[in-house]
Amino acid sequence: MQLILASNSPRRRELLSQLNYPFSVLPAVGEELSTATEPTQIVKELASRKAAEVFATHGDCVVVGCDTVVDLDGQILGKPQDAADATRMLGLLSGKTHFVHTGVCVMSPVGIWLFCDSTQVQFRTLSPQEIASYVDSGQAFGKAGAYGIQDDSHFVASYKGDYNNVVGLPLYRLEAILQTIYKG
Repeated sequence: MQLILASNSPRRRELLSQLNYPFSVLPAVGEELSTATEPTQIVKELASRKAAEVFATHGDCVVVGCDTVVDLDGQILGKPQDAADATRMLGLLSGKTHFVHTGVCVMSPVGIWLFCDSTQVQFRTLSPQEIASYVDSGQAFGKAGAYGIQDDSHFVASYKGDYNNVVGLPLYRLEAILQTIYKG
């Protein structure tokens, strides 16, 4: 069965390639709207919708849908709309602890798996100049919470949980599912 990543994220593509399963990329294009109110439920719902959209036309394949949000005391920080929004988000995160939640849905002819992985992240206090420089570099865009833990930003003081989850794809849990599908 062909493996399809229903995401256009270069970071997810890079992470999935580490598992050594050949895959193709077919991004879901539907709107990212959720009826859920809890951050962990929102990412699971959106991941399910993305996987279902692609699986509807590729039902003989294994489809991986994902969604990631940053959760600051229940306030959801998605991808920034513009530079002002990115600056606002990074200012909110400065010196605080937040959670990164990634929902993953795997749909295949042999079953459906849905989970959310959460990682606690502590930011150090950021200066306005650091925030402005990072936003000006363009690295803040296309990422939940306007940052990437993998960037050379040194914003993250510490984290508890899966580093790859913060990047956007919890590999350990996904690999266990793929092993079940392909070797089971």
